[in-house]
Amino acid sequence: MALTSEATTLWFGDLMSGSGTTSLDSSDAGEFPVTWQARSEGAPGRTNPEELLGAAHSACYSMAFSNALGQAGHAPESLQVTAAVTFQPGEGITGIHLLVSAKVPGLAADEFQKLAEDAKANCPVSKALAGTTITLEASLA
Repeated sequence: MALTSEATTLWFGDLMSGSGTTSLDSSDAGEFPVTWQARSEGAPGRTNPEELLGAAHSACYSMAFSNALGQAGHAPESLQVTAAVTFQPGEGITGIHLLVSAKVPGLAADEFQKLAEDAKANCPVSKALAGTTITLEASLA
C-alpha cells in the first residue's frame, strides 16, 4: 500500500524580505521557520529546503544501507549518515555528499564499499534526485 506524506509551507512577502514556516503535516513532528537569507547565507534558528532535503536523504540512505547490510548477513550495530546538500544562489542544488560512518562487525572493507554504493544507487531519495551529483564517503568505524 502506498503512503503519501505531506508538508506545507506558508510564505508571506517577497523572496528577499519575506519569510515562512514549513510544517511536517503527516507526522505533526514540527514546524520550521524558513527565509531566503537562511537558504542563501545560513541563519541560526532557521532551516532551508536543502537542509530538509538532507534530512530526508540521510534518513532514506540509512534505511537503504541498513537493509542492504542485513540482506548480506551483516546487520549494522550503528550507522551515522550525514547528507551535505550544496545550494548555489542563481544555480540551484549543485551536489549532495553522503558521509557515512558505520559499525558493522565482521564485514570486509571491499564488501562494505560495494554495499554502500549499492545503497546510494537504490535509495528512493537518491533515485528521486537522479539529476543531481551524489557523492559518497563511507568508512567502517
